[in-house]
Amino acid sequence: MRRVPAGRRPLDWLRQLARWATTALAALTLVGGTALTATGSAAAAPRAWTPKPSPMTTPWTNQVPTDNPLPEYPRPQLTRPDWANLNGIWDFAVTSADAGQPDTFTEQIRVPFVAESALSGIQRKITENDKLWYKRTFTVPSNWNGRRVQLNFGASDWRTTVWVNGRQAGATHSGGYDAFSYDVTDLLTAGTNTIVVSVWDPTETGTQAIGKQRIRDVAPHPGGGILYTAASGIWQTVWLEPTASAYISRLDMVPDLANNRLKVTVRGTGTNGHQARVSVSTGGTTIGTATGPVGTEFTVPVPNPHLWTPEDPFLYDVKADLLSGGTIVDSVGSYTGMRSIGIARVDGVLRPVLNGRFVFQTGTLDQGYWPDGIYTAPTDAALRHDLQKHKDLGFNMVRKHIKVEPQRWFYWADRLGLLVWQDMPSMERTPDAAARTQWEAEYDRIIDQHRSSPSLVMWVNQNEGWGQYDQARLADKVKAADPSRLVDNMSGVNCCGAVDGGNGDVVDHHVYVGPGTTVPSATRAAVLGEFGGLGFKVAGHEWYPGGGFSYEDQPDLAHLNNRFVGLIDAIREVRMPRGLSASVYTEITDVENEVNGLLTYDRQVVKVDEARVRAANRALIDASRGATAPITLPTGQYKSLRVTTPGYTDRFVRHKDGAVFTEIVGGGSDGLLKNDATWKIVPGLANSSCYSFESRNYPGEYLRHRDYRVYKEAGSGDLYRADATFCPVRGANGGVRLSAYNFPEQYLRHYNAELWLTTPGGTHTWDNPALFTEDTTWTVEAPWAP
Repeated sequence: MRRVPAGRRPLDWLRQLARWATTALAALTLVGGTALTATGSAAAAPRAWTPKPSPMTTPWTNQVPTDNPLPEYPRPQLTRPDWANLNGIWDFAVTSADAGQPDTFTEQIRVPFVAESALSGIQRKITENDKLWYKRTFTVPSNWNGRRVQLNFGASDWRTTVWVNGRQAGATHSGGYDAFSYDVTDLLTAGTNTIVVSVWDPTETGTQAIGKQRIRDVAPHPGGGILYTAASGIWQTVWLEPTASAYISRLDMVPDLANNRLKVTVRGTGTNGHQARVSVSTGGTTIGTATGPVGTEFTVPVPNPHLWTPEDPFLYDVKADLLSGGTIVDSVGSYTGMRSIGIARVDGVLRPVLNGRFVFQTGTLDQGYWPDGIYTAPTDAALRHDLQKHKDLGFNMVRKHIKVEPQRWFYWADRLGLLVWQDMPSMERTPDAAARTQWEAEYDRIIDQHRSSPSLVMWVNQNEGWGQYDQARLADKVKAADPSRLVDNMSGVNCCGAVDGGNGDVVDHHVYVGPGTTVPSATRAAVLGEFGGLGFKVAGHEWYPGGGFSYEDQPDLAHLNNRFVGLIDAIREVRMPRGLSASVYTEITDVENEVNGLLTYDRQVVKVDEARVRAANRALIDASRGATAPITLPTGQYKSLRVTTPGYTDRFVRHKDGAVFTEIVGGGSDGLLKNDATWKIVPGLANSSCYSFESRNYPGEYLRHRDYRVYKEAGSGDLYRADATFCPVRGANGGVRLSAYNFPEQYLRHYNAELWLTTPGGTHTWDNPALFTEDTTWTVEAPWAP
């Protein structure tokens, strides 16, 4: 889609006008009714440029405009009617890292796609020895005369310097995930202006936040593991915006449900002596207004607030006016959602509570990678898509993993209704003092830029010990900076040498495949920050065919569905009643050679049965709203366990020569058989909230699983005690299912008269799905040998 030069045909010109009109109307929807008159006027005329072939094509790869990609308003929580999008074709050059501005720019790049991506038109590896250079011209719209002009960058990775008409605009910016701006008014000239940008990105050779980026060949290749292609340079929208000399730069909004009000702090530039007026409305009707000093918190009444929840993500409109005396000198639009998040004791268990109520948070790990744009989604519809798929699959939460998305991603999470756990991207190694200062300063800015998003409910400081330091101090610091949200000091405290700071609001384990046995403490709720990783390769939809890996490969889609639903059911039946409050499945999509996704990397195939996964997630969420206490068994008593499978209800669990079977037992059976079929129920050897089953005629020997087969054995040590502990789950018709304490998704089952530990969706013979639920359900009955 190229602009036709002078001499173009009238039809082509009309098509161009139609594209501009479509862009303006799309943006108009968000900013509330004022046309974005400057959007098209600043676009540079692209020359002969084409994207590179993408290694995988998403549904949006070929929908990206050449001259105006990502045309939507980029900052939905602080909107103004006039702005000019600078996305599109820029001149481009790469020099050595220590070089100055090149004399010529021999290439062209489509901003805001990174140089490693196909959509940029460059698609090659960038290293620490390279410096990226961007150049384009623009004309300031004439109706901006008399106003200041701000040049805004959504994000650029990593060290960015900007010149306008040959003069540097402000200080060099260091940071890959936060937005930054320059007032370029005094650098502008009448007519055409030239902007030049340089970016240096050392990726893992530096000390900055990089997340999962690593310097790699950009063509698909074997290996890579859980680390992916680097993303260097500008990767979010670049745009111009006119403001008054005194203007609003940020709105900090915190709902106060207890007092039916919104706490607001209006931040500004050049605003000494100014007042701010904030109004909250819905459907065009103002429901609350208040005035207060700029930079100081004040409150706006929101009577009978309509609460924001994942099921009902209701958003209020917000308008803020900057006042000089009685004159409005600046106005911005925004929105808010009235919700609270906290930690409270529910039925004796510490839980996260949304609007004062416990609701289980079930989500996925979302890496935010794209095969065509790498760090940048090809279109706004694509950015929305992955969040919508979470909703379609019944999830109510998403963990944004080791990356911070554009503000429009948060807008879609706010609007669609997803709880967001936001990771701070990690560093490659333990940082020195300078790196710590940089990392914390960038984290501070990220918190400030996203603190008003209602969907964001938890900050995740560090992950699995990557670049870890000062865990407790950082958790306290983030909590002080944003007390309205939960803080996770370390996701995966049980993994990879991570050091738990011991504070924050949650204790967070990673268990693959899981779901494991995370339990709350006296001060922190229990969450499962990562689990799952069930893999399936879809032919024709692999990044590097044959190169994919997972934490547990599935032989076919039937096993994938059964295994996944089995994990969610185990959380609902076993782990949630014992204190687990949230879980994050790895992951929503495949990423390069990771094939753990519920969707393929190209977003072309949903691997799982959507309806079935949605039903499992809904059942988990619904169960959390009711009684969540675990069921109990009578301890200190002898009992017998009877089969409930139709046609086999005269069989009982008995041991014989060390192994455990089921056998017909009746009144006429001999005494040895009756003793073998009798078990004493005692508190679990590994955890007293579960149970162990001691042999009647061999005291000190317990029902124990080992290599899936079940035995009667004595033993000691943590492994033995865990293998000999089982947690009861409510079964059908008054029955009970017994899950392994250390493998909550696996259940005791009789199969061909033998007792096995079996897995829904497992690949062993004894995991056969036929009659699985019936074979794993028992009744606890009077003992054959009292």
